[in-house]
Amino acid sequence: MNMRKKSVGLVAAAASSALVLAAGIAPAQAADANTVTIWTSVDQPVLDGLKAGLAPIAKKQGITVKWEKVDNINQLIVTKVQANAAPDIALIPQPGVIADLVKRKAVKPLDTVVDMATLKKTMIPGELEAGTVNGKLYGLLTSMNVKGLVFYPKKAWNAAGYKIPNTMAELEALTAQMVKAGQTPWCNGIESGTATGWPATDWIENLVMRYAGVKVYNDWVAGKIKFNSPQIKQAAAEYEKLFFNDANVNGGRKSIATNNFGTAGNAMFDAKPGCMMYSQGSFITGFFPKNIQAALDQEVGVFGLPPVKANGVKPIEGGGDLAALFSDSAAAKTIMKDLTIPAIGIPAAKSSSFLSPYKTFGVKNYPGALTKAIAGVAYNSNYFLFDGSDAMPGAVGAGSFWKEMTAWIAGQETLDQALNNIDASWVK
Repeated sequence: MNMRKKSVGLVAAAASSALVLAAGIAPAQAADANTVTIWTSVDQPVLDGLKAGLAPIAKKQGITVKWEKVDNINQLIVTKVQANAAPDIALIPQPGVIADLVKRKAVKPLDTVVDMATLKKTMIPGELEAGTVNGKLYGLLTSMNVKGLVFYPKKAWNAAGYKIPNTMAELEALTAQMVKAGQTPWCNGIESGTATGWPATDWIENLVMRYAGVKVYNDWVAGKIKFNSPQIKQAAAEYEKLFFNDANVNGGRKSIATNNFGTAGNAMFDAKPGCMMYSQGSFITGFFPKNIQAALDQEVGVFGLPPVKANGVKPIEGGGDLAALFSDSAAAKTIMKDLTIPAIGIPAAKSSSFLSPYKTFGVKNYPGALTKAIAGVAYNSNYFLFDGSDAMPGAVGAGSFWKEMTAWIAGQETLDQALNNIDASWVK
């Protein structure tokens, strides 16, 4: 699932670092020249699938791969680097952590390790950029998740004769059509414990990339464009248009900030649906009611948030795990190159939530219609943009952005107040 996001626990991380350094843990890089260690926090079924896909290739090369599932890899890897105990390879879900490791001179550039020309042809545009720092590739996207998806209850949707929108204007019209028919169009919920607000940031990010384009999105994520700018306000205005009308949302606007993201969409599957659309990431199906999970292809449909204009730029927001190389060993470099072989993902695709980042992977490798449709949204997109708040400084992306969007949506602050507060939190 690689559901989310930044487990922000600086005190815990500091304590962990102290323990690691005090304990004098030996380096995790394999002592045997033909053994390669890989650390990851991906779900066990994804790990098992990747392990099964890579093992026969590595065996032919005389290499033993030792996978280790670890918790909170974003924090752990930094402490292990400080203790000279990093693995040979780690799958890291945040570009910001990759950039930090580059500053520490802990990771190796991959440009001469992998076949860049082939990757540029087989990967979705933007995926290589997600792991690129100072013009060099340091993080190779190995598994991905897709956001900006709109799920709907297939049976009720088809019975009502609703059509999938091709533009944002058509999405607005569909929303109005549902209200006129006496149906609540949307479910929405951004409550997530100490991480409350992150689903709202995903929405804003998806709207920014559609209305303002790829360059503006990347400049905004990099801090070159302020939150309180016309481009970001335009995205917020679209969110307000969709969700600040009580008739548009199950429970009304006031419910959004307190409605848990994991269960917010379940009302779609009531006998009389409480809503007809719920936008979330590809992982959300794991939160649907058990009876729905048991029959996803029959019960659930999906489409991607549409572009502003028909046949316009169709970016996709996503996340994923970036493989980073910590070792100069020949075996580690060989395995890193092996990780670029799309076919190693086939066992994981057939048995888990794994989505391959390769547009050449083929949707036929996914077991169900819903997963095929989700993969199709990604592979038919024009550009892959990594979750913006994951790439922003932690104090913003996992702090003020979450908090201030929640305050705005709850009606505790004006949009200008919220955006100005986020800008003030961005340490120059």
